[in-house]
Amino acid sequence: MVTTAAPAALRTAAHPGSGTGPRTAPAERTAPRAHEALRHLGPNWYASVMGTAIIANAGATLPYQLPGQRVVCQLLWALSAAALAVLLAARAGHWIHHRDQARAHLLDPAVAPFYGCLSMALLAVGGGTLLVGRDLVGQRAAVAVDAVLFTAGTAIGLLMAVVVPYLMVVRHKVEAAQATPVWLLPLVAPMVSAALGPLLIPHLPPGAPREAMLLACYALFGLSLLATLLMLPLVFGRLIAHGPLPLLLTPTLFLVLGPLGQSTTAVNQLADMAPLSIGAPYAGALGALAVVYGVPVMGFALLWLALSAAMLVRAARRGMGFAMTWWALTFPVGTCVTGAAGLARHTGLAAFAWLAAALFLALVTAWLLAAAHTLRGLSTGRLLAAPRTA
Repeated sequence: MVTTAAPAALRTAAHPGSGTGPRTAPAERTAPRAHEALRHLGPNWYASVMGTAIIANAGATLPYQLPGQRVVCQLLWALSAAALAVLLAARAGHWIHHRDQARAHLLDPAVAPFYGCLSMALLAVGGGTLLVGRDLVGQRAAVAVDAVLFTAGTAIGLLMAVVVPYLMVVRHKVEAAQATPVWLLPLVAPMVSAALGPLLIPHLPPGAPREAMLLACYALFGLSLLATLLMLPLVFGRLIAHGPLPLLLTPTLFLVLGPLGQSTTAVNQLADMAPLSIGAPYAGALGALAVVYGVPVMGFALLWLALSAAMLVRAARRGMGFAMTWWALTFPVGTCVTGAAGLARHTGLAAFAWLAAALFLALVTAWLLAAAHTLRGLSTGRLLAAPRTA
């Protein structure tokens, strides 16, 4: 089905780093200046950092722990931290040498939402530093690193939650038929802060600082949740009214799992820290909220997961190739792993522990596929080629 969303969809599928664009001339490929290779390096690349860090974070919180599992989590955290450092440097070079292209990304409705990925990459690596990185760098250094990354990630996430919707309203001129789950990215970033902020609470002085942090995380939770509830009907309505997304965009359907799994994780993490931060009767009420909210939302997440998986199979049978959108199969699923693990912790039900383990296996499989294709695309230069124009 061809709709008015097709041009924007093609730009998203072939946005910087998708590798679907036309090839440059051989002479241009063989001897490019170093900074020329960065011209089409878009903010979507931070999704690979998020997808790697979430395996470490989810693996460390699984109800079931196998021999050597924590060591693997440590290695993946170190890999995500190294990838984040490289990408931050590369994206800085992109802004320095290709400011015109960077501005074009912000003004492109298919690319601008990916600026929310920077916030989530910082937060995911920071949370992993406290969860598993502390074994390698020490507790004191881990707290300091997470505090810096959490502060920076939260500030950037709040900024993007305002800037990107503002640009969509006044500059992008989008239509309802162009709605995709990518629009959720800048809105879900504050939810990641709400889910990972509680890790810092035990390291704050007792009393007002802990209570302020707890309530600030709940405010971030509400901000992101209500904004997501405004956007989700547009995404689902577009699917019903205009049919399936273009093949290369199909994996982005899994992005809807992000706010669902992350909000479930947030209420469970906050419930763990409530007794340390706030008195009765609120601590008990917040513990009950973790289950009362988390179970229904996890049920809807499983429904959406089944629908997205069916659409993914359909796209694969129709010849869907690799694009950086495959990384959408990692971080959102990982948030469902941590959400299910939190529900297992608060309900004591083995069913949620089994669910977390099953989702974790799916997460690892998706990460292996995305990582292998990304490394192959980088080695050939295909992923840094110019994007296809609509």
